[in-house]
Amino acid sequence: MGSPVEITNRSPAQVADLPALIRQYAEPLPDLHSSTFAELFDRYGDARVVLIGEASHGTSDFYRTRAAISQCLIERHGFNIVAVEADWPDAGQLDRFARQRDASAWTQNAFTRFPTWMWRNTDVSRFIHWLHHHNQRLPEDQRVEFRGLDVYSLRNSMAEVLHYLDRLDPQQARQARRRYGCLSPWQDEPARYGLYVEHGNGDSCEQAVLAQLNSLLAQRLEACAQDHEDLFNAAQNARVVRAAEQYYRVMYRGSAESWNLRDRHMFETLQALLQHRGPAAKAVVWAHNSHIGNAAATAMGWRGEFNIGQLSRLAWEHEAVLIGMATDHGQVAAADDWDGAMHIKDIRPARPNSWEHQFHRSGLSAALLDWRDPKRQVVRDALSTLLLERAIGVIYRPLTELQSHYFQAVLADQFDAFIWLDETHPVKPLSTPGSASHDDETYPFGI
Repeated sequence: MGSPVEITNRSPAQVADLPALIRQYAEPLPDLHSSTFAELFDRYGDARVVLIGEASHGTSDFYRTRAAISQCLIERHGFNIVAVEADWPDAGQLDRFARQRDASAWTQNAFTRFPTWMWRNTDVSRFIHWLHHHNQRLPEDQRVEFRGLDVYSLRNSMAEVLHYLDRLDPQQARQARRRYGCLSPWQDEPARYGLYVEHGNGDSCEQAVLAQLNSLLAQRLEACAQDHEDLFNAAQNARVVRAAEQYYRVMYRGSAESWNLRDRHMFETLQALLQHRGPAAKAVVWAHNSHIGNAAATAMGWRGEFNIGQLSRLAWEHEAVLIGMATDHGQVAAADDWDGAMHIKDIRPARPNSWEHQFHRSGLSAALLDWRDPKRQVVRDALSTLLLERAIGVIYRPLTELQSHYFQAVLADQFDAFIWLDETHPVKPLSTPGSASHDDETYPFGI
């Protein structure tokens, strides 16, 4: 997936000069709601795809900054898709609300499984509320979409396909139920399906889910002259079922294969969204730095993993802009283990041999460093060295932070620009069904 990056070996003295260079070339971030903030990000208005990362899934500052950049690109430069590292069916509920396709689509059932705080939080709520009002001023065919890219929604995606067919073609719905019947026993615990097939000599459901996808794609070809937003949604859910079936089978073969399958699916979903929207399509992508940054410039790539950022760079070259975000210290919403309770955790100050530490030593509290301009070759050269980078997902284990959350990266080739927020704060979750809060009644626009 592309040639290896060139790593510059730098002496400790040269690395020590990095904070001064960062301070010289970085541009302080204005207030998120100011016109000067929007002007700072006008430089990305000509891109086809702008991918904006985050160093953790539980940091409010990352969500708010990413939303403000997206609003700038939508209002000032015609971006019309926001595609996020989230399940397609759940994001679809917010999309229908945002585009006024369904007045009740803000149902309390969106994003209610672990990790609920990742998308069911006040920062996402504010953005979806803003998008809803922005779209009210636009004709229906020009409204901005909010879409999910991820692969995990096996049960909900099967249900969406069946619901679509029940309404339009009961005979095909019966056929789809027979095909999906192979996966139905595993829909609540799909990882057990993979274990059963890979190590229990069970039969794979691959051909059944592929047949169902092909059936829906054939429908789409027959209905190409019509408005088929619902058919596009059903076909994409069928793609998710196919990818999820593959994902849960290969997850026991090694991390690289399952990672690559997931990111290939996210990239192909992004391609499908752009194609569906037409020649004027322009997308903002929200995902973790580990998906957004070019994997070829990190330890991920060196062990055989690729990601959506790398695939986007290969597909769209300079029309794809990769922006990372990071912090030194503060607090984050995260769990101790998968399916565990959310806690507010203190983020340890970055390690001395990390990129985060170099930015912290610059003394900047919030800044954008962009090195795409050939006149900034000195910055690119300085960033073409190998240091550690921190990645916090929905789990954060401070006691084993070096082993659990750091990897090696060459920043100059991983991203095109970097947003630095020295101290950050946790997201504030909205309530989930069954709690005593009124947030359920107003999601996604209740704060």
